[in-house]
Amino acid sequence: MNPARKRQGTGHIKASGAGVDAADRSYLDGQLLIAMPVMEDERFARSVIYVCAHSSEGAMGIVVNRPAGSIDFTDLLVQLNIIKKSEQITLPETAETMKVMKGGPVETGRGFVLHSSDFFIEDATLPIDDGICLTATVDILRAIAKGDGPKHAMLALGYAGWAPGQLETEIQDNGWLHCPADSDLIFGRDIEDKYNRALHKIGIDPGMLSNEAGHA
Repeated sequence: MNPARKRQGTGHIKASGAGVDAADRSYLDGQLLIAMPVMEDERFARSVIYVCAHSSEGAMGIVVNRPAGSIDFTDLLVQLNIIKKSEQITLPETAETMKVMKGGPVETGRGFVLHSSDFFIEDATLPIDDGICLTATVDILRAIAKGDGPKHAMLALGYAGWAPGQLETEIQDNGWLHCPADSDLIFGRDIEDKYNRALHKIGIDPGMLSNEAGHA
């Protein structure tokens, strides 16, 4: 096993391109957005979002605490013809325990893998911050199925996107808090508790948050 291997990526997870320019990074790259109770958009209520890219041209992030219902990762591998159905019982533990999340309301038919930086595909993997990368090609799914993928990974269907200046406005309007990310908050299995743990990370008691505008 050589998880740090570099190779040319071919094929994307139900779409082409990751849609993120590594040259246009801003200070919120690699940060976590934490939805405030005042959040009016139900799609993001109590959500924790890892910001993959943020610049004057807009922002893109992945929701890390909203499971994709009954969608199973091993079933997806079969649907994508990465493995045969009979091979599901022989998958490595990393594949069997892989989480599938609702990454956001934009392009929900596309898959994005957030993962640790011990795996990299040349011209396909985007390094973000603090050992976290984003890859949107099916090659990473093949590697995970073979046990050659990253140590930590999460598959997200869709992503959250903001137009130029939109995220900044939402933060100013008390829609979001933000804090540094860490591997456990992104990849941890206690999905239901991520929201509260993210708030505690910045010293905020969830019970003390106000639903009215203002700054916590």
